[in-house]
Amino acid sequence: MSKIGNLPIETPEGVTVSVIDNIIKVSGSKGELSFSFRPEIKVETDGKEIKVSRRNDSKFVKSLHGLTRSLIANMIMGVTEGHSKKLELVGVGYRASKQGENLVLNVGYSHPVVIESITGIQLDTKENKITVSGADKALVGEIAATIRRVRPPEPYKGKGIKYVDEVIRRKAGKALKSAQGAA
Repeated sequence: MSKIGNLPIETPEGVTVSVIDNIIKVSGSKGELSFSFRPEIKVETDGKEIKVSRRNDSKFVKSLHGLTRSLIANMIMGVTEGHSKKLELVGVGYRASKQGENLVLNVGYSHPVVIESITGIQLDTKENKITVSGADKALVGEIAATIRRVRPPEPYKGKGIKYVDEVIRRKAGKALKSAQGAA
């Protein structure tokens, strides 16, 4: 039995859910999302809640059961509250600014790096923090990872772009290692 897959998903006020063939569409105040699920999974809605079940008990279908339920729950949360990821710039002279809808990063390269905006995703900057928000959880995570990939944090000084809640494991440098060896 899938503990997650068997839980019903509550549909809040103002959210409309429609299931046609193997496509579920969820629309709310923050936007509209759709997801195509496998034919081995059955999704039923009665207006107040959504139930996800599987048509057979093969190992592959069992693995899809909880996944499909989680993806639908994330869609509902996305169209009601939205998803967001926060990144932080650590380093002297590292800056992020908005130019129109695009994000411009000055992170130690000889040129500024421009991250172009994507429809459905909002990029905000405040001091040395970047907030990526939108209705689609996967797209928010992908854009945040793309921004982080521009200058990942390095382990010696901790400089770079990191998630706000990320902990950077620091390494001792050469000077500290040789000082410990001499003592």
